[in-house]
Amino acid sequence: MIKIENYSKKIKDTVVLENINMVLNDGMIYGIQGENGSGKTMLMRGICGLIKGSEGCITIDGKVIGKDISFPEDIGVLIENPSFIPKYTGYKNLKLVADIQGKVDKEEIIKTLQKVGLKPDDKRTYKKYSLGMKQRLGIAAAIMENPDIVILDEPINALDDSGAELVRSILWELRDNGSLIMLACHDTDELRYLSDEIYTLNEGRITEKIVDA
Repeated sequence: MIKIENYSKKIKDTVVLENINMVLNDGMIYGIQGENGSGKTMLMRGICGLIKGSEGCITIDGKVIGKDISFPEDIGVLIENPSFIPKYTGYKNLKLVADIQGKVDKEEIIKTLQKVGLKPDDKRTYKKYSLGMKQRLGIAAAIMENPDIVILDEPINALDDSGAELVRSILWELRDNGSLIMLACHDTDELRYLSDEIYTLNEGRITEKIVDA
């Protein structure tokens, strides 16, 4: 469970998040919508431990980010554009990520690539990937270890219809297996289709919550 209490973030004289309060539970997909600059990405960064709030706190399973733990202990993340080593293949890039924690083996990496619609034996390097292929690899890195928490910023971006359908199936499977998923998407209809609950951000504040979206 993620609990966000009176969380605010101020950068110089600009308030980018103001008094955010949320309780997010396992086995749910939470949509975050809002215009550019509304605070969506900043909120995701806060949950990931990539920024420190000016006020309030974010607690994950009873542990406070920035106090008890620096980062969530079991999380998969794709925020903004994916970035990998250009001269390596998709498989080799995922292998490097997998080796950090050693949770998954070669077989699982191959399965993950296939799940997102990429060929494990593709000899093309990342720099030769199309935008859609890069997005698929970014999603693969986020879900590869079957994390308890998955945070995706515009996961459908640059994907064709078949790719978008693959992502939907992956997200629903993760949710059904108990993962807590947060995603941001500019497409309101897509967000409603995917999400169990939707929060709207405007100028760093939650202005609306839609249940059973």
